[in-house]
Amino acid sequence: MRSVELSAMSNFTFLTGASHPEEYMERGALLGLAGIVIADENSVAGIVRAHARVREIGRIVAERAAQEASEGPIGPPAPDDVAPAPSLDIRNVPRLIPGTRIVLDDGFTVTALPRDRAAWGRLCRLISLGRLRAEKGACMLRLEDLLEWGEGMELLLHPRDVDEQERPWPGGARSWVPQAQRLTRRFGSAVHLLMAPCYDGLDSARFGAWDSLANRLGILTIASGLPRMHHGRRRRLADVLSAVRQGCRVEDLGRLAQANGEQRLRSARELRAIFAGHAAALRRAEEVAARCTFCLDELRYEYPSEISGGETASERLARLAWAGLRWRYPSGAPDKVKRLLEHELALIGKLGYEPYFLTVHDIVDFARSRNILCQGRGSAANSVVCYCLGVTSVSPEIGTMVFERFVSEARNEPPDIDVDFEHERREEVIQHIYERYGRHRAGLCATVIHYRGKRAVREVGRAMGLSEDTLSALSSQIWGWGSLKDTENERMREIGLDPTDPRLVRTMELIREVQGFPRHLSQHVGGFIITEGRLDELCPVENATMEDRTVIPWDKDDIDALGILKVDVLALGMLTVIRKAFALIEHHHHAQYGLATLPPEDPAVYDMLCDADSLGVFQVESRAQMNFLPRMKPRSFYDLVIEVAIIRPGPIQGDMVHPYLRRRNGEEDVTFPSDELGQVLAKTLGVPLFQEQAMQIAIVGAGFSAEEADRLRRSLATFKKHGNVSEFHDRFMSGMKANGYDEEFAARCFSQIEGFGSYGFPESHAASFALLVYASAWLKRHHPGIFACALLNSQPMGFYAPAQIVRDARQHGVEVHPVCINRSFWDNVMEVDDQGGLALRLGFRQIKAMKEEEATWISAARGNGYQGVEEVWRRAGIGPALLEALAEADAFAGLGLARREALWEAKALRGAAPLPLFAGDLDGEAIDEPAAHLPAMTLGEEVVEDYVSMRLTLRAHPLELLRSRLSPGFRRQARPREGQALPPVSTASEMQSKQLGRAPAVRRIRSEGT
Repeated sequence: MRSVELSAMSNFTFLTGASHPEEYMERGALLGLAGIVIADENSVAGIVRAHARVREIGRIVAERAAQEASEGPIGPPAPDDVAPAPSLDIRNVPRLIPGTRIVLDDGFTVTALPRDRAAWGRLCRLISLGRLRAEKGACMLRLEDLLEWGEGMELLLHPRDVDEQERPWPGGARSWVPQAQRLTRRFGSAVHLLMAPCYDGLDSARFGAWDSLANRLGILTIASGLPRMHHGRRRRLADVLSAVRQGCRVEDLGRLAQANGEQRLRSARELRAIFAGHAAALRRAEEVAARCTFCLDELRYEYPSEISGGETASERLARLAWAGLRWRYPSGAPDKVKRLLEHELALIGKLGYEPYFLTVHDIVDFARSRNILCQGRGSAANSVVCYCLGVTSVSPEIGTMVFERFVSEARNEPPDIDVDFEHERREEVIQHIYERYGRHRAGLCATVIHYRGKRAVREVGRAMGLSEDTLSALSSQIWGWGSLKDTENERMREIGLDPTDPRLVRTMELIREVQGFPRHLSQHVGGFIITEGRLDELCPVENATMEDRTVIPWDKDDIDALGILKVDVLALGMLTVIRKAFALIEHHHHAQYGLATLPPEDPAVYDMLCDADSLGVFQVESRAQMNFLPRMKPRSFYDLVIEVAIIRPGPIQGDMVHPYLRRRNGEEDVTFPSDELGQVLAKTLGVPLFQEQAMQIAIVGAGFSAEEADRLRRSLATFKKHGNVSEFHDRFMSGMKANGYDEEFAARCFSQIEGFGSYGFPESHAASFALLVYASAWLKRHHPGIFACALLNSQPMGFYAPAQIVRDARQHGVEVHPVCINRSFWDNVMEVDDQGGLALRLGFRQIKAMKEEEATWISAARGNGYQGVEEVWRRAGIGPALLEALAEADAFAGLGLARREALWEAKALRGAAPLPLFAGDLDGEAIDEPAAHLPAMTLGEEVVEDYVSMRLTLRAHPLELLRSRLSPGFRRQARPREGQALPPVSTASEMQSKQLGRAPAVRRIRSEGT
């Protein structure tokens, strides 16, 4: 008899379950189980991972069977008591039975197993109902909800102990028996009493009592091991997770700790021994499993039809594409582009992907109608169709990308298009999608937050009772995504820890074991699932942390495994900068530009980039890129494509940078190991730089099939999570050797392919980003003031602080004016200078203490201008604290008020009320207060105060004030005698600052980190 497990809890019941869903399926395959139910608490978040693993196990078993049919038996099957490992001899494929453990708000628990697709939809609606009622991460369900939505499910009741059945639940809720009776009356024979062992020596008596309870309710019993882990060795980790959940140490868990390691997945032989005398309960478990025929493969995702005006999706896409071709090529498109468009439309129509492209087009069209700049990227974005639809501005004539690589009939999966929007206005697009399709048809993907690095060290270490000092020392040694640095014991001794200490040894083992465990669900940065029917019948929907957002529990890898459409609605700060810069150019120079209409291939732009003059330029502003630009010497757009792709962790770790440079500079011959690989690598001088090339090397060089290459592609995409690229090593090396390639060359190729696991770039992504590189570089070269203004108005973003942006703009000849109470607005603006050119006027947003609403009031109330501090107070209605912030930023300098004078006047208003009737004395004469004679601030003090209030200065670089003191001659003269302290700096200034109730300037500038 092959047994089934009907209620296994995975680690997607966060901080409770102690095994991955995949581990349950692997272990079940080794134990010979016929089926396993992954039943997490009010969740189906881990089911897709189990489903994907079962498919992989099925593939392995089928390949082994085919191999044995041709070569004979490989070896005996593994015993059922061995720890699971993918490399073991698996011959059994367990069936995944989807389900969930419904826990009501009073604690009543039922494992619900949908029998068919309709019941799965009701289960998803039920979970969605409870999740949407509660805050993120919680679920609030009542018995009435289960009665309403439980049709078509097998319901396994989790009983309470016999002496607690009639006792009310905490909070005065009804006792267990009446609730069970209501379910039984409603669903009849679909309700069962689940019997599970507690391994406390009382199970035999307990099973007898539960049999009597089942007879009383008129239902049958059913057997389950109710595992929390796939293998007993996870007992310690289960206790650690419980301690993290409870916020205590493992030693303080008490009864919440695992009494033993028995609550694990069991073989049929073990279950028969446990349920001796209750064999019928085991048989009924198999019968229930047989009735639950639903499989996740039945989830047929339907694209939104996108039919409009009586046109079919195919007709509408063709009409929009050909109209877009006329828009993109007003003088007529080249014949090659027309042929490409016809070919792409035919392939899209054959695969039925027209609604997908129309969905993306409609989202982009909405953004364009709101003047929101956007740019598409992704595997299918750089196609003629997307260029004509306005999804991307990258011409299809650039590069050598082949559409079939991205929309493949062989792979039978949806294309991938990501669209970047201005980071300040993306929320408008997100809310438009919710409004158009409804929250029952649209939702964001989840992102599973896993235990990595410092979090694993700190949470596991606290649970194990390590001190905070020890945890801080261990955290400092974290490298990569969680491992300690090489030579672990040596490093631990260096930080004063004993690597042989038993508690520390156990802690380190648990830290390594918890790596990769899911910690909680978060929302994806912008991956939208949009459906034709109800999304909440495809999967549950729940609240996100952010207001007005809802998410599904599956991440991008899960929906990819199920073939579900995802449109990434992403945010990109540089698009905000470019759109604001285009608006400023139109306002001041009456010229209109777009991403597709910028003057192409401008030599002056490339000259600037070759000089590494790229501060603020998209993607090439880092120090690594600035170092590489003069060596790369880009002279064309495709050079920028390579520039974007090559300075990435993948190509760098794969040792691709220096070989490419040597070949580009003629220091090394460009050679190819074969003509076939030459066609793949010719455009990158024989060095693989793009993910597409890695897959082509595997197909052409190692003889991978299309399916194997696709699995390689997926492993590259999920390397950070699973790290499984190396499993292809032997297959790749043997394939390259069989095709006559040198072993050293094959090893180097695979090393480069592994490098792509750490952020390699597809060519299509690189091309889309290269366009933004060129656009931002063109703006910086021809309109440096406008570019700096747009950068400042889009902060925070990029590598550089406002002070560096302003300094760079001044070095490019831009005149920069300070914040002025009568000339500034919230945003930085361009204004006409004395020579008729444009100068950059700093805005109120540069003042740390100001909000946009306050700046708007000041601008709206100033009329023909303010005459003094008190007038700003009266007319704009702002408080004295904000006036002090303006004074500290020297915003009143345009009125002839020095910083200290303005601050003195602002402080005089504290506690006052604007009562014009009493502005004078009883005789109607103004009260004349003697003027305060305040000492003028030195240049150094002014610079310090600029940085404290605005994080930048227009006066002098801080080191300029110290240059004379840093000279060798000064150091010889100023070195004090032994025991003599250096003289204090600006003592008078510090005393004056204290009189004004302010911290000394030196101390304040240190606190700002300047």
